[in-house]
Amino acid sequence: AMFMSSNACSVPTTFWLTGIPGLESLHIWLSIPFGSMYLMAVVGNVTILAVVKMERSLHQPMYFFLCMLAVIDLVLSTSTMPKLLAIFWFGARNIGLDACLAQMFFVHCFATVESGIFLAMAFDRYVAVCDPLHHTLLLTRAVVGRLGLAALLRGVLYIGPLPLLIRLRLHLYRTQTIVHSYCEHMAVVILACDDTRVNNLYGMGIGFLVLILDSLAITASYVLIFRAVLGLSTPEARLKTLGTCGSHICAILVFYIPIAVSSLTHRFGHHVPPQTHILLANFYLLVPPILNPLVYAVRTKQIRERLLRIVKAGTQP
Repeated sequence: AMFMSSNACSVPTTFWLTGIPGLESLHIWLSIPFGSMYLMAVVGNVTILAVVKMERSLHQPMYFFLCMLAVIDLVLSTSTMPKLLAIFWFGARNIGLDACLAQMFFVHCFATVESGIFLAMAFDRYVAVCDPLHHTLLLTRAVVGRLGLAALLRGVLYIGPLPLLIRLRLHLYRTQTIVHSYCEHMAVVILACDDTRVNNLYGMGIGFLVLILDSLAITASYVLIFRAVLGLSTPEARLKTLGTCGSHICAILVFYIPIAVSSLTHRFGHHVPPQTHILLANFYLLVPPILNPLVYAVRTKQIRERLLRIVKAGTQP
């Protein structure tokens, strides 16, 4: 299929991932920052999971949500990074059609789930600040579990159709080369010879639903939280509340800004060089997984103290 004339369409069984287009000569060097970032993400999130599991005092809604974030971040980074490193190190660029669609599903599904967890965390903070007496009654373990499950199911329901629509509707492709480092939805759809309007509309619709509605709902809950905070009697109480919300807001911004930039450059940035776009897309799969543990561990006293105890215990003869 690679040698057919430029307008010919073929039915590919495998695709070729480019890695970072235009930077192929630097792939081995790029593997160093990407490899170490992936390692940091894995170590950071596994540490969070271990600390929360060991520390009884952290068995609270906020930390259960934090553990969900850690699992999601591990899935997100692991669905793309090992393959990217294989491209960097071994030039292992080919990916089967079904493997490609599976990767697409995991990346987009878990990004959607992460958005849902942020929404649940905003609700948790809202109840904790605005109705502290009912917080433990309302956000029981069962409720936290159900909120997590709801976020997961929503991700599966929203994103499940993306690979299915490709499998069922798009059969002929202009080229097998995906100009991206992983099977991003639009990067695959662009290559199809068939009519892609349904795929485009569905992709954009879901993007709008998740990004716009979730961020609006989260913003609304924070407006309510800030109003309640300003009503708190003492400056200490105000600062303490803003502190816990601050780490959450940092995490949210870290998550949404790169996605927004990435999707905007995809839709409108035709003069943006592809390597810029693809580096951005990869950073948004690596930056939240690295920063979430740092933001929360550094800003959360209980996690900090527990970590220090573990480190001290490890260094004592």
